[in-house]
Amino acid sequence: MTVREAHLVLADGTTFEGEAIGADAPAGASASVSAGEVVFNTVLTGYQEVITDPSYAGQIITFTYPHIGNYGVTDLDDESRAPFCRGVIVRDLARRRSNWRSDRDLDAFLRGHGLAGIAGIDTRRLTRHLRDAGAMSGAFGTADETTLKAAAVAESGTSGVDLVATVSTNDPYTIGDGPLRVVAYDFGIKRTILRHLGRLATVEVVPASTSAADVLARQPDGVFLSNGPGDPEEVSYAVEAIKGLLGAVPVFGICLGHQLLSLAIGAHTEKLAFGHHGGNHPVRRLSTGAVEITSQNHNFAVVADSLAGRAEMTHVNLNDGVCEGLRVLDAPAFSVQHHPEAGPGPHDASYLFDSFVELMHAS
Repeated sequence: MTVREAHLVLADGTTFEGEAIGADAPAGASASVSAGEVVFNTVLTGYQEVITDPSYAGQIITFTYPHIGNYGVTDLDDESRAPFCRGVIVRDLARRRSNWRSDRDLDAFLRGHGLAGIAGIDTRRLTRHLRDAGAMSGAFGTADETTLKAAAVAESGTSGVDLVATVSTNDPYTIGDGPLRVVAYDFGIKRTILRHLGRLATVEVVPASTSAADVLARQPDGVFLSNGPGDPEEVSYAVEAIKGLLGAVPVFGICLGHQLLSLAIGAHTEKLAFGHHGGNHPVRRLSTGAVEITSQNHNFAVVADSLAGRAEMTHVNLNDGVCEGLRVLDAPAFSVQHHPEAGPGPHDASYLFDSFVELMHAS
């Protein structure tokens, strides 16, 4: 295999040497450039699910685990119709896949989706730099370092951008055959979430821009607010819709849905220094004191103090005290920042789907 020399350059000028993997330069281009906000994820497995999670739109994913691609990929594990991230950074890309379920290797998967990556990077050094300096824009590829630096500086990042509109479905569709009726907002919804909901209810997935009136006209037993990418304050149309739903129907939100619910009740959100991206975050459930091991993927978080008088915090991140869950005081609505469907515990947080069912029955 021909080695394609490549570089990663961050907006502050920090440079890393590596090898280009995945998609080649676009047709007619002499060199490739991929730019986005560089973040790191600490999962040991599940790289395909991470890459195809729409919540990574606008971002370049650094895997801290050194060996990525060992078990190949299969279409059955995709979390969306295509990857929406800007690229992938790894230390060592496995050249041989070893799993009976896989149908191709990770490099072929990246090339098939037109997604570029870079391998051979000192991801330990990169992760420590991002942890100290915060997530920042970067660019990688086979272009010269000056071009890459310019692309990194020009990249706007994920703040102040509506990325939800780039990942949401254009048309409603229905999955599942459960006895209840749920309308699920697609802000970048993961297929694993839909599998969980589909066992409990007949789920109609609607575009992110769907109004409260359109949702209520469907006469649902409950409304689900999905995960998704970017800055929640830029999805004002969703916040307005949620305001119209609160008190009229039970609501359950995950990740971005949690942040949007908080904005709808008048709370605030903030951007974290380097976000939470991984599969081993300890979260305390305040009602019982139990600690749950959770999967997380978000750069923004709810400001806990802004919930006063509007909602009570139900879960807290034990690493840094971030609000991981809330219950609205004057409406049947709750949400969590982490991903109960991912199940790294493996079932520590799966009760949240049952809580949604109980809330719908109670209402």
